[in-house]
Amino acid sequence: MPVSIVVGGQFGSEGKGKSAYYFAKKFKAAAAVRVGGTNSGHTVVSEDGTEYIFRMLPTAAIDTSIMSVLPSGSYIDLNILNSEIKRINIPASNLKIDPCAVIIDLSMIDEEHQSGLGEDIGSTQSGTGAAVIRRLNRKKNFKFANECIELKPYITDTKELLRNLLNNEKHIVIEGTQGFGLSPINSNYFPYCTSRDTTAAGFLMETGLSPFDVENVIMTIRSYPIRVGGNSGPLSNEINWNDIKQLSGASIDLTEYTSATKRIRKVAEFDADVVKRAILVNQPNIIILNHLDYLDYNCHDSEKVSESIIAFVNKISKSIGKNIDYIGTGKDTIIPMF
Repeated sequence: MPVSIVVGGQFGSEGKGKSAYYFAKKFKAAAAVRVGGTNSGHTVVSEDGTEYIFRMLPTAAIDTSIMSVLPSGSYIDLNILNSEIKRINIPASNLKIDPCAVIIDLSMIDEEHQSGLGEDIGSTQSGTGAAVIRRLNRKKNFKFANECIELKPYITDTKELLRNLLNNEKHIVIEGTQGFGLSPINSNYFPYCTSRDTTAAGFLMETGLSPFDVENVIMTIRSYPIRVGGNSGPLSNEINWNDIKQLSGASIDLTEYTSATKRIRKVAEFDADVVKRAILVNQPNIIILNHLDYLDYNCHDSEKVSESIIAFVNKISKSIGKNIDYIGTGKDTIIPMF
């Protein structure tokens, strides 16, 4: 069945938002599903060059021909969602929210700020983890989406909606959040992880679809992996952003900041170990290698790449034991590798 799941193969910010939008367009998807909470931001650039960073909506929400879905495995911050709805003026008919999605409230955000998780493990303290815990403790000290009057225009049984789309042979893209290395279940980096599983299987579970529905697992990785700044966990072969600038020949500052918290990201040279484990668990049939302009900035947002980039791609393919199928050279550029 035509479901494609986009996953990250490192520690997040591998270009999942751009990739999810690219494949939603390529596969003529009828719906794009965003799982999880607000503790990660996904960037997409529209055809007119406008950049959007979404923490709730799927990146394909900028295309009105694609339905946006927040399934039962979503954790919704109403302020952030309303801001994104207003920014792109998405009509109610184009946004579907499952009644069993959980609402993040201020008490959850306060709980995370008071927990010390920001200092201990680099948590974004968005309230997502607290919302997950409250759901699991089954004391019903939270609200479901169908209990929020302002969400009534969007409430739909998304499991039934998505099943009907699949029964009519429509394609669905599931946009996963964060990276494999942040999984509290399947990575080796506990406790420096997030509150949800960050694998294709985990994202599928949050959507309410079957493993038999999956056609593609699309893994995104990046040339220089990052982690959130601070005490967010180990990052092998760490370097700094000035090193990246020098290596790429860029004339501008390339320092990256987290989309959700605006912290400076830690950055490192490519490490195959976490990617190979991500491949072992997710079994992707499509791999995208992004941020290749960090090898040669002359190729930024270009479909023509240098010999040094081609050599790097071949080196990475060999190190992870899988071919790279697509490459990215900027925020809105993906090129097939044939």
